[in-house]
Amino acid sequence: MADNLYEELNDRSRLVFKSVVDTYLKTGAPSGSETILKKAGINLSSSSIRAILSNLQKEGLLYAPHTSAGRMPTDKGMRFFVDGLLEFGRISKAEKESIKQQCISKGKSYQEVLDEASKTISGLSNYAGIVIAPKFQKKLKHLEFIRLNRNQLMSILAYENGEIENRIIEDNGKYTPSQLLQTSNYLSTKFQNKNISQIKKVIENEITNSQTNLEFLSTKLVRQGVLEIKPNMKNPYIFLHGQSNLLKDEIISKDLDQIRDLFDEIEKKTTFVNILENAGSAKGVQIFIGSKNFLFKHSGLSMVMAPYKNKEQEIIGTIGVVGPTRLNYSKIVPLVDYTSKIIGKVID
Repeated sequence: MADNLYEELNDRSRLVFKSVVDTYLKTGAPSGSETILKKAGINLSSSSIRAILSNLQKEGLLYAPHTSAGRMPTDKGMRFFVDGLLEFGRISKAEKESIKQQCISKGKSYQEVLDEASKTISGLSNYAGIVIAPKFQKKLKHLEFIRLNRNQLMSILAYENGEIENRIIEDNGKYTPSQLLQTSNYLSTKFQNKNISQIKKVIENEITNSQTNLEFLSTKLVRQGVLEIKPNMKNPYIFLHGQSNLLKDEIISKDLDQIRDLFDEIEKKTTFVNILENAGSAKGVQIFIGSKNFLFKHSGLSMVMAPYKNKEQEIIGTIGVVGPTRLNYSKIVPLVDYTSKIIGKVID
């Protein structure tokens, strides 16, 4: 739809539209014909500009906040601008170094890296920085299988961060105490300090290539106790910094109820599952604008999000910036993109 509209608009209409958006991004203010006339490169009469503004409003790209005022871009207009007219800038060497220094530091845990990334991207963007990840990268400290009764076993996974997960396995008494002990010892010794994702890869590789004499690696015991563990998408890690920066924006700060709702959503973590699921199919940076933003449903807010990958190129989380619709997209998009790639280099 954006492509067709881009072709339909002539050069003069695109020039006027871009002028309105540029003013909005810089000041948050509407543009009238006089404002546009003052801009370099606009060689049109006031009446011609007013006619173009009227047509752009009919297309749904602009709206008039007041009867006598100029025009501002709608959410549809901002989407059109981002998809068709935006020219992305580059982040500076100093900004790249800052991201590297903050995120690539030996001895930092998985959570510390993500928390630092959120702080860094918030500081560089001057808005809220957010990192979302399923609790799938926590490292295993101990794994054990115990018998509950004649027909059931329990797998106990203890992680370095103190979390414990239990899974019930139906085995109808198939495994003996010595088999359970042997499996527990083997897995605990071999996979201590590795996360579930890494453990699954090693086990699947050993099963495929028959690299172990322990036949039970391909049995239901290990499959249900380890291989079938899914990341906890309903209660992801959320690292958020710079929320107060949102209140500095004049347009957003006028609607404090919406901001409170936003912070409540973040605390509840409920809708962040959507972001993680969405990241799984994302090829790169995604921009969610205003009311089309499936998370916040707020016409004044936008998100710029990018998935980050581990060393095996699997998407394991997402990072981004939350700010007003009039974000400096040309700077924020490459900033988010670069930070997502840096995180991917340091995640085990």
